[in-house]
Amino acid sequence: MKTSFAFCFAFLLLITTACREEQLSRPLPESNELVNADFDPEAKLQELGIRLPKAATPVANYVNAVRSGNLMFLAGKGPGKEDGTYVTGKLGADLSIEEGYEAARLVALSQLAVLKAELGDLSKVKRIVKVHGMVNATPDFTNQPEVINGFSDLMVEVFGERGKHARAAVGMGSLPRGIAVEVEVVVEVE
Repeated sequence: MKTSFAFCFAFLLLITTACREEQLSRPLPESNELVNADFDPEAKLQELGIRLPKAATPVANYVNAVRSGNLMFLAGKGPGKEDGTYVTGKLGADLSIEEGYEAARLVALSQLAVLKAELGDLSKVKRIVKVHGMVNATPDFTNQPEVINGFSDLMVEVFGERGKHARAAVGMGSLPRGIAVEVEVVVEVE
């Protein structure tokens, strides 16, 4: 029995190692491989019927974006509504997952507005690299990923493959001024 267990274990280890080596040997797509000559996020926004808001002015001692080389780091933004107010409240108490998803989508619009203001043209975005999504939630709320999907889904709708990103979606005990969601973004640009 011990011999057959050892044999099975060794066989599984060999297969797992071979599969892992094959995965590691496959190159990850580079940002320049995602470039498409007919890529036009501005046209995609029009097609989706989306009008970007004006980029919000920071309310404290920070700037909307800092560029370092070909990376742009966008400051955290909240879910601003057209009337100038924000979606506030806690997920798990005041807001449903669907309302949180829509709030995260509003944050995506705000971050797109910042990118547009900084770059002049969204086609200069090579890739959405990293998203850090924070959800104002009760201690027992565990659906942060579903809420932050509101942000991520819009990035993919607008940028296609360039919009796919690494991400964190975490719960917070509170967020500034009681906003429901805040998202920071790292973007690779031309």
